[in-house]
Amino acid sequence: MKIKFLRLKKNKFGGAEIYLSRLIDELKKRNFEYEVKYTSAPKFLSSWLKIIWFNIETCLFKKNQFYFSLERIVCPDIYRAGDGVHKTFLKIEKKSKLNPLHYVYLFIEKRAFNNAKKIIAISNMVKRNIIEEYNIPENKIEVVYNGIPLKDKVEYTDIKEEFNITNEKILLYVGSGFKRKGVKEALEIVSKLNGNFKFFVVGKEKNMQWYKEYAKKLKIDKKVIFTGPREDVDKFYSMSDIFIFPTKYEPFGSVILEALNFENVVFTSKMCGGGEVLPNEWIIDEKVVEKIQKLLDDKTLLENLKKKAKDISKNYSIEKNVDETIKVINEVIN
Repeated sequence: MKIKFLRLKKNKFGGAEIYLSRLIDELKKRNFEYEVKYTSAPKFLSSWLKIIWFNIETCLFKKNQFYFSLERIVCPDIYRAGDGVHKTFLKIEKKSKLNPLHYVYLFIEKRAFNNAKKIIAISNMVKRNIIEEYNIPENKIEVVYNGIPLKDKVEYTDIKEEFNITNEKILLYVGSGFKRKGVKEALEIVSKLNGNFKFFVVGKEKNMQWYKEYAKKLKIDKKVIFTGPREDVDKFYSMSDIFIFPTKYEPFGSVILEALNFENVVFTSKMCGGGEVLPNEWIIDEKVVEKIQKLLDDKTLLENLKKKAKDISKNYSIEKNVDETIKVINEVIN
C-alpha cells in the first residue's frame, strides 16, 4: 500500500521536516511506495487558516488513501505526535488567548488522537501527556524514539578560524525558537561558569537582539557567539564539548541525539523527551552549574563522558527508528 506522509509546510531548519526527510531517504532504500503532501494554501494566509485549509484538502478527499501524518489532522491512519501535545504546552507557556491558532490546534488535536488507528509518541513524556490530556487508551500509543544518521566528527578548522577559536572549551546550543527552548536560561547558566570557554548559540530567532542584550547584561557578551541559522551545524557539534538545552517543553529534540553523536556531554531539562535517553545526572537541576564547571576543570573526566555520549547515540540510529516505524505501519495495515 502506498503511504502518504503529511506535513503542513517545508522548512529546512524544522525538526519534524528534517526527520521526515531522513525517514523517506531510508524508505527509498527499502523500496517503499510513498508520497509526501504539503498544503496548497496560499502563503499570505495566517497559520490557523492554513491548518484548516490543510485539513479540508486532505480529509475531504481522503477516500482509501493511507495517511501517516506528521501534522495535526482529523483523519490520520497513523499520527506521529512529533510536535507533542499542544494542550500540555499551553499549560507551560502562557500564550495570548486572542490567537485563534490555539483554539484550532486544540480542536484538531483532540480529533487526531481519537481518530488515529495508531499514535506514535516520540517519547514516554509525550505518551503520558496524551493519556493525561485526552484519556487515550495506552495500547493505542507506541513510543518510537527519534533516530539520526550516525556520523563521525567532521573537519571544523574553518569554523575555528571564522570565530577566532584557539584552545577554548566549547559550549553549544542549537535550535530555533529561543524562548521555548531555554536560551535565556542557558545564558544564565553560562554566566555562572568560570574558565576559558566560548558558548555558541546556533539557530534562527526573530528577537535575536534581545538575547544579545541579555548576554551583555549578564556580562558574558565576550564569551557568547550568536551565529544565526547555519547550514554547517555538524561542524559546530564536532567542535563542541558540552551541549546545553534547558527547554521548557520539547517532545524529544533530535538535537540531543546529534550532540551525543558528535561527542557532546548533554545537559537538558526534565521537560525534554530526549532527556529519557540520558543518564539522570545530565538532567538539569540546581547543581547544573557545578556539574558543568567540574567538566570544564577536569579534562580527563570530560573526555571520558564525551566517549560515553557517543556510545549512547549508537542506540538511536535512523535505521532503528524506521524499523520500529514500519512495524507500527504494518500493524495498522494488517
